[in-house]
Amino acid sequence: MHMSNAQGTPVFDLSGHTGLVTGGAGLLGVQHTIALATAGARVVVTDVNPPTLEAVVKDLAGRFGADKILARRLDVTSAASIADVAKEMESLGGVDILINNAAIDPKVTKAGNSLEMSRLEHFALEQWMIELSVGLTGAFLCSQAFGTAMASRGRGVILNIASDLSVIAPDQRLYRKDGLPEDRQPVKPVTYPVIKAGLVGLTRYLAGYWAGKGVRVNALSPGGVYAGQPDGFVTRLTNLIPMGRMANRDEYHGAIQFLCSDASSYMTGQNIVMDGGRSIL
Repeated sequence: MHMSNAQGTPVFDLSGHTGLVTGGAGLLGVQHTIALATAGARVVVTDVNPPTLEAVVKDLAGRFGADKILARRLDVTSAASIADVAKEMESLGGVDILINNAAIDPKVTKAGNSLEMSRLEHFALEQWMIELSVGLTGAFLCSQAFGTAMASRGRGVILNIASDLSVIAPDQRLYRKDGLPEDRQPVKPVTYPVIKAGLVGLTRYLAGYWAGKGVRVNALSPGGVYAGQPDGFVTRLTNLIPMGRMANRDEYHGAIQFLCSDASSYMTGQNIVMDGGRSIL
């Protein structure tokens, strides 16, 4: 079935739109860019790490065309950095779609990690502040800059990338290591679910604030994505997911296209949880 709006334009079509993705060189940031570009958008891929950003953009530009994929260094913790990019983008026609994706996420890796230091009783205030400044304050600052411009034009979409941990608590059994005493067991740190739940709160606030200005704001809460995690972790996690598997990295493309296009024209302030059913049990 081919869906079109009243003007006859396919509702998933993003031709003529410009999207901006923060944390665009990361695992899912790249996928969000692909989703937008595949639907016809020009995408500004931003990241704080220029070498990684350049490599990602070179690959994507080869796939979609250099005119469709732009690279900009953006530090979401810096209001000045955001203002510089926002000013430049206004001169290029403005940003129609903002995807707040940037985050610091301590990953479970085969090489091991330092999550033992993430236990609540030892968690450093400095680390709390750093992670919130990127994942939550960064989304606020980017929404303030780009969303205000959208509101002044009377149209736009903001999508905040949350997590299934915006609606459930981390199951710390997933991260356990055999042979370690209880007080040294690694955990998912407190910051991650707090930030993701905060993003959903920010989503609702902005959706209400700009509802009369043509700016829609929603959140997407993905579940775990296959990314080379240790087999034991994958087994434990998939046992908690009704569909019996983690997500493939490209499985959120359709949701991104839906939430950023006219296909979701009557949806705002919502958190779409896409987690293989994990949060329903």
